[in-house]
Amino acid sequence: MRKLILNVAVSLDGFIEGPKGEYDWCFTDADYGMEEFLARTDAIFFGRKSYELWASSFSNMWTDKKHYVFSNTLQTLPTEASLINGDIVPMVQQLKAQAGKDIWLFGGASLTTSLLNAGLIDEFQLAVHPVILGAGKPLFTGISKRNWLKLESCKPYENGLIINKYSIVV
Repeated sequence: MRKLILNVAVSLDGFIEGPKGEYDWCFTDADYGMEEFLARTDAIFFGRKSYELWASSFSNMWTDKKHYVFSNTLQTLPTEASLINGDIVPMVQQLKAQAGKDIWLFGGASLTTSLLNAGLIDEFQLAVHPVILGAGKPLFTGISKRNWLKLESCKPYENGLIINKYSIVV
């Protein structure tokens, strides 16, 4: 079965974007393991806001991956992405059961919460940036139960960035 992997940049105080929605605190000067990560995935899950960010700024990237956009407000998409609305749990279970590589959960926070609460996220790859934002959008809100994690690996970089990989303890 394919794994659903949340791979996201997060500040030391747990925010995925600053108070004005900014991402200028994220390191983009090197690969930081993304090429290796992307090689093991063939699909990306986006929430509506994350998809709109990708479409406006990064639409020339990751075009070799199948894109799924989860939204209860969008009716159509201007790209080749698949729109998923309604009860997402059976659809995600079906996609995970299909043959293929792992699936990247790009975000956002609302989709992450829904999938974590449904027990569908298998792995977390958190790029912890050495910055305290003090405010912004938190990575985790509205989590319905405690989730124990096992640290699988930890890769520090000289600039203070740390990539922590966790799996869910069942």
